[in-house]
Amino acid sequence: MPQPDRRRFLTSAVLGGSAVAGATALGSLAPEAAFAAPPKIKLDPGALDPNFAEGRITGISGSLLRASGSDRTLHRVHVTDGTSIWKLHPTTFDQIKVGDGFYARGVRLPDGSLAADAIWVNIVNLDASIAAIEAARLHLDHNGKRVIGHVVGGRTAAVYGSAPAVADLTRLQVGRHVKVIGAWRPDTNEVDVATVYSGA
Repeated sequence: MPQPDRRRFLTSAVLGGSAVAGATALGSLAPEAAFAAPPKIKLDPGALDPNFAEGRITGISGSLLRASGSDRTLHRVHVTDGTSIWKLHPTTFDQIKVGDGFYARGVRLPDGSLAADAIWVNIVNLDASIAAIEAARLHLDHNGKRVIGHVVGGRTAAVYGSAPAVADLTRLQVGRHVKVIGAWRPDTNEVDVATVYSGA
């Protein structure tokens, strides 16, 4: 969807117009998309992407999220009927809580707020090594710290090399370097694992 159409669509949704499509129409909601390079826009050196926001949610007023960014920027993010939401899996607005972390992509409105087309809640992307494996948990070493990765039935998958994702985690090995995408459990060292990427 061209940028002007996308802006009109999301602006209309924030102002009360009908919204019939979410981020799945405007772009992928897959968790990997949260970490993908932003659409090509011309930015001054060192400038932040105006169509992106991240941080922790400090308040929810109706469909407006108030948040503090990791750089202490204060964000106002509108969630509309057209916003797609991921929290370990595609979900609904009522699953977003104060204290959650988030990444959001959308379009900046004239008042400086962001109309979100996609929000990824508590998403993490960890480079780690596997320290131990239990039936429902992976013990991960990430930057010298221990992280507990919870295996979620029906959700957690593994990707071995370039093969498609599978539910079988038995090929994971202690000591192996992995990339883990999952949903952080706020204020803990624990994540619910969406996908484990292993080179083998």
